[in-house]
Amino acid sequence: MKKRIFAVLLAILLIAISALPCFAAGEGELSFAAKNAAYDPDTKTISFTLANTSMTEAYIQTITFVCDANEVGLEYGGIQYGALLAAGQEVVLKVNAEIPDYNADKLPSFGITLNCMPNTNSVDLTAQHELSDIKIDNIFASDATPMEAIKNFLAQTGFAAIFADWKIVVMLLISFVLMYLAIVKKFEPLLLLPIAFGMLLTNLPGADMFHEELFADGHVHWELFGATNSVTPGLIDYLYLGVKLGIYPCLIFLGVGAMTDFGPLIANPKSLLLGAAAQLGIFITYIAATSFFGFTPAEGASTGIIGGADGPTAIFVTTRLAPHLLGPIAVAAYSYMALVPVIQPPIMKLLTTKKERQIVMKPLREVSKTEKIIFPIAITVFVALLVPSAAPLVGALMLGNLAKECGVTERLSKTAQNELMNIVTIFLGISVGATATADTFLAPKTLAIIVVGVVAFAVGSAGGVLLAKFMNLFLKNKINPLIGSAGVSAVPMAARVSQTVGQKENPANFLLMHAMGPNVAGVIGSAIAAGVLIALFG
Repeated sequence: MKKRIFAVLLAILLIAISALPCFAAGEGELSFAAKNAAYDPDTKTISFTLANTSMTEAYIQTITFVCDANEVGLEYGGIQYGALLAAGQEVVLKVNAEIPDYNADKLPSFGITLNCMPNTNSVDLTAQHELSDIKIDNIFASDATPMEAIKNFLAQTGFAAIFADWKIVVMLLISFVLMYLAIVKKFEPLLLLPIAFGMLLTNLPGADMFHEELFADGHVHWELFGATNSVTPGLIDYLYLGVKLGIYPCLIFLGVGAMTDFGPLIANPKSLLLGAAAQLGIFITYIAATSFFGFTPAEGASTGIIGGADGPTAIFVTTRLAPHLLGPIAVAAYSYMALVPVIQPPIMKLLTTKKERQIVMKPLREVSKTEKIIFPIAITVFVALLVPSAAPLVGALMLGNLAKECGVTERLSKTAQNELMNIVTIFLGISVGATATADTFLAPKTLAIIVVGVVAFAVGSAGGVLLAKFMNLFLKNKINPLIGSAGVSAVPMAARVSQTVGQKENPANFLLMHAMGPNVAGVIGSAIAAGVLIALFG
């Protein structure tokens, strides 16, 4: 009870404080303030801001300038004689004045006298009112009253900006929802939580941690990072360089490679085809996005990559083709990756018969250490020669895997799997989330991305299942089509879904290791698809 009473009293106090400036001047009483005064000895110009702090419009008849108590006739700019200033309006005045014996620490008393009258009828300025002389003794002095200081403070807080723009409130609520999904529902929490928090930071008014103008038109404007410019780069501006330059996605792939076992893929090379078939969703979605939703080819390619179910790959492609869509695409990609156990099972059951789901596959052969060492080297050379633009992703992936399998770089492998992976994940998530500003996120294309993203994911899952069914027409040892859906590169979640659905049909069936083949093949496939899209539209 005491806490409630305290909260009510605190709210009343805040309202009263915010309302105090309103009573500082009556409806017909005029008051003005001068602030931000500065003298430039080179141009011999005094500039200052004149603010109408009255509750009414003011009609300025004349302005007289006084320097050290002597009236001087000086030229000034910013407003004309007979200017009408609305309540709360501010104008910048520039006065041509030479101050002899200039001393920055001791400027002369330079004041103004405004001969003005309240304007109670903004239409009829000829109405006669009593003229008032408003004197400001020294424009260089800080003459703000306590009430004005409180009013200025409150106006500069972020709370005023939040209630002035509904989009900010919506974006903050979206960030809260994403944090709820990450923490409570555990939807890809390692990346969704930093993304949500980055979204929160960039939409807090006044924080100034991310400036879109530094990366306008898809380019890094290095000249604006200098201290002499009007834009002061914030923390996330510097972190975002790792995304924009393609550093973070490649380092994430390095860690993924160090945690991946390509043994199931090597033991069953046919699963590479299933991983390739699952990339069908990328290209079908590209066609749908450009044909029915009005996306440009670059935007359609960036949206289609969601079908690869690989967040770093989606970020890598989008930063190069459609950086203005990075926030919505990243959120959609990681959200759908978290929803793999919800999206895939209905598709898998729809496209397969009960008999097909009960197919038992033979155990995989044991893969030698030599094969595991040669594989990443061979794949790197082949992919780099076939699709050079995919070399950064595939090269980082295979380097991490080689460090894991060679047996002589255990420290590097553990660092890539743990410390490096965790640090880069934080930086990547916050940076990507910061691009989700209100103007870019609350747009019709965001809704289209959400819709098209589901299509991409569904078609990708279906592509692997259908190819497995087709391959069974020619194979003696049948493939359980359920492992085809693992071709999307949501490692290892998609493989686990294949195992779960398969065991519901046949408890004695173990598909996990078989599904890991197309699952890790999907990682390679999505990286190659990304390289193709960048080569075509980059």
